[in-house]
Amino acid sequence: MLVQGVDLKLISLVSIWQCFLFYILFVVLQLEIVRKIVVEISGRDEREVKVAACPYRICPLGAHIDHQGGIVTTMTINYGVLLGFVPSNDSEVLLQSGQFEGVIRFRVDDLQKPIDNPENINWESYARGAVYALQNSGYDLRKGIIGYISGVKGLDSSGLSSSAAVGIAYLLALENVNDLVVSSVDNIQLDKSIENKYLGLENGILDPSAILLSQYGYLTFMDCKTASPSYVYFSELSKSQQPQGHLPFNILLAFSGLQHNLPKKRGYNTRVFECKEAACALLHASGCEEASNILRNVDSVVYEAQKCVLEENLSRRAEHYFSEMKRVAKGRDAWARGNLQELGQLISASGRSSILNYECGSKEMIQLYKILLKAPGVLGARFSGAGFRGCCLAIVESDRAKEAAWYVAAEYEKAQPELVSRIPEDRRVLVCEPGDSARVILPDDRLHS
Repeated sequence: MLVQGVDLKLISLVSIWQCFLFYILFVVLQLEIVRKIVVEISGRDEREVKVAACPYRICPLGAHIDHQGGIVTTMTINYGVLLGFVPSNDSEVLLQSGQFEGVIRFRVDDLQKPIDNPENINWESYARGAVYALQNSGYDLRKGIIGYISGVKGLDSSGLSSSAAVGIAYLLALENVNDLVVSSVDNIQLDKSIENKYLGLENGILDPSAILLSQYGYLTFMDCKTASPSYVYFSELSKSQQPQGHLPFNILLAFSGLQHNLPKKRGYNTRVFECKEAACALLHASGCEEASNILRNVDSVVYEAQKCVLEENLSRRAEHYFSEMKRVAKGRDAWARGNLQELGQLISASGRSSILNYECGSKEMIQLYKILLKAPGVLGARFSGAGFRGCCLAIVESDRAKEAAWYVAAEYEKAQPELVSRIPEDRRVLVCEPGDSARVILPDDRLHS
């Protein structure tokens, strides 16, 4: 279920056999707004407008280990990005945004070069990055797009992979107008190319994998070394007595009021490099120097035997990786058994390790995390995204979600009144539901009641 801007009740469910491909529900009003703006920009008929719908994601377990080839858990939420588009008559790209001023114009046959200065990154960069990734992978781009892109106000730069959602939206639109058939697995690598090679961010494949591979009702386990997903279906394997199609929990997103552009924050890249340094030292100590320097290539037995060779900061990064891998394995079992209490405890432990071992999280983010842990009905909480700004997430019992949201909003406002004043009142704590994967919505797509 994908919601843009506002959250509405489920309108309908497609049949079970269709769920494997879509299971996507969206807010009809926002979809029509995006389409009408594209009509105004392009002068085309509304029946020509397609929409790339890309949800935001959360990562309950597997924090900061995707870039080390670890196994992470992920699911999307019912908020995201909509990119309405029509093919241009030539190779020109013309774009407007619901969040940023100005008009983007460039051509898909222009050679795109990587950004050499992070300070030059702006909202245009993701569209150009999508063209760059497709060009460098040998895809033939002849047509551009005329489009309008809109995310959810207040949710950008909040640790929900909004940048990946935007990049994927541009990829899907460009592929569609150029009649390119690209698999989800290939699009994961294309989005990684946007962020790694074009923008210069040393991230892994967690974000695009979540957006492109998630399925409603499932927790996705992504092996970031082999790029292979597996799924565990909560409703089928648990003994939940909830109505069919509804999970017995909600997701709370609590916003800190701290925002920045991740590529401009080098603390993230520093920690990635420290993990690689730890892997290099452990592999060297064990005589396995031919393996690439990621912690996934270090056997846990080798780590226990050789961790004494690590400097203090490298030791902490490695401890976070190996303990988080254990939490992911336990989390898989807990989810399959429908044990939300155990899953929540693992999520909170992940949060503690992110603070103590990965050493991320500002004073404000840590305050917010601790407030969430005390909220009524909250089963577990941790940072979302890189942990340097944005929001914290929590799993909460569905019948206490609103109570928990009120508590968190009130307590955080007491702790950080100035930061809270920067957040729109209806965006301070969001009660969300699990979502589905990205897709292109065709002009004649409709939900039937």
